[in-house]
Amino acid sequence: MRKGTVHLKAGGMLLVMAMVFLFAAGTAKVGSSVNGPLESGADLIMIDTMKAMGPLERPPVVFFHSRHTEALARINRDCSACHMADEKGRLSPKYKRLVDADRQTVADTYHINCIACHRELAAPDQKSGPQTCGGCHRENPAVASTWKDIAFDKSLHYRHVKANAEKCESCHHKYDKQAKQLVSAKGEEGACVYCHKDTAQENTPARKEASHFQCIGCHRDNMAKNKKAGPVSCVGCHDADYQMGIEVVPEIPRLKRNQPDVVLVKSGEEALPDGQRSTAMYPVPFDHRSHEAYSDSCKACHHASLQSCASCHTNAGKQEGKYVKLTQAMHSVTDQASCIGCHQEKQKAPECAGCHAFIAKPANRQDASCIACHMAPLPVYVNPANTQETMDVATDLLRARDLETKTFAADQIPEKVTIGKLSDRFEPATLPHGKIVKALIDKTRDSNLAGYFHSEKGTLCQGCHHHSPPAEKPPACSSCHGETIEGADAFRPGLVGAYHQQCIGCHTNMGIEKPDPRDCNACHVEKNKG
Repeated sequence: MRKGTVHLKAGGMLLVMAMVFLFAAGTAKVGSSVNGPLESGADLIMIDTMKAMGPLERPPVVFFHSRHTEALARINRDCSACHMADEKGRLSPKYKRLVDADRQTVADTYHINCIACHRELAAPDQKSGPQTCGGCHRENPAVASTWKDIAFDKSLHYRHVKANAEKCESCHHKYDKQAKQLVSAKGEEGACVYCHKDTAQENTPARKEASHFQCIGCHRDNMAKNKKAGPVSCVGCHDADYQMGIEVVPEIPRLKRNQPDVVLVKSGEEALPDGQRSTAMYPVPFDHRSHEAYSDSCKACHHASLQSCASCHTNAGKQEGKYVKLTQAMHSVTDQASCIGCHQEKQKAPECAGCHAFIAKPANRQDASCIACHMAPLPVYVNPANTQETMDVATDLLRARDLETKTFAADQIPEKVTIGKLSDRFEPATLPHGKIVKALIDKTRDSNLAGYFHSEKGTLCQGCHHHSPPAEKPPACSSCHGETIEGADAFRPGLVGAYHQQCIGCHTNMGIEKPDPRDCNACHVEKNKG
């Protein structure tokens, strides 16, 4: 089987379980000082179960899972050699137990069973595990984990949807408190992390435990039926090289979750009694369908549930939304689940960063910026509570947008600009102005986001000609940046500094290698001193 293959045939690999001590252990890291050659692997687990019950008396145990499953396979033993089944026949991820009892019982479980197995397998021609305390509990072991979280993206999700004949209930469920059992979540399917958190909560198991129960259990069942199945080993899911080999579906059909094509994002205060209108900002038309294509998961925006944003984030804030108000949720610059936060993250791409890295973010956004999203008031004849009516308004507004990057006519754009105001040691520099403008247009041509926010002539020019309104003939750099820094604003560089900061900074942020920003002669020709 080549490295990177993600499905396994029934047989010996059935033994390769990833669950052994995963939830009773932590991920190993290299110690501050290590002894011996470094060992690493995605299957490396540090058994430190007792830490939850008090201070450890000895160092955690280094455990390479694959070595043990391979050793068991050689003597025709399977996962049940280490794992017990619960009442539903599912193998527990815990070693030789279903629950953690008291400290001594858990310690005895490890010591008695591990040492007994090591002794049983010990033979002159057969390697076995250590049988002494120090053999397992080692100070500063020379090990490092290469474990990598696996992203259950749209491609992987679709492959599971197809494999299960679109039976979402195969994976998605909810807990019926009255019946005290899991039931189908038809029409309410959401991401696993919405219910399964990093740690167990009441009767809801932690995400790791739930996913390994569900995923590995299903994969093992398919293997037992000689069906194509996913991996059941630590490496099969959590090794970076194997992840690179996971099949990616090139054309992924749209997820069927009854989601709308467009939404009019409202504050809920657009209409007041007696036909009065609120002073709240205009509602925002949102193209939900196109945004689905921009992310690998619904969680990119719907971080807590698949309900509308306003369900948790209200104008006043409420507990379900952690008291984050709607305006904060949509405008946070530090949270990628917000509109502005996501858009600003897009600006870090090389084709955008050359300009946006130097454009100051105002503390209070201007009306021109707000109106780009808050396009128009809700018509008086539209009922804000009528979903179809508001969707129609959103559709009309979205269709009216201009998504093409624009600039001035070619004959209005100088092809070359000579910068010679400060020429002393060097000859005046020639800036390929027209070429730069064309390159910026080409780099933003295929982006609706860039097209929409650069649809006004001159907006693209502001990447260099900043702090002045878009204009066919913007002010010269020397209008603001003095030839010397004497008496200048502490936050405004002199002309030489401004040129070099802008040009070199743009080349660096956009990854432009030629001309080399570190080579003065790449832009400047030194004057003949004779």
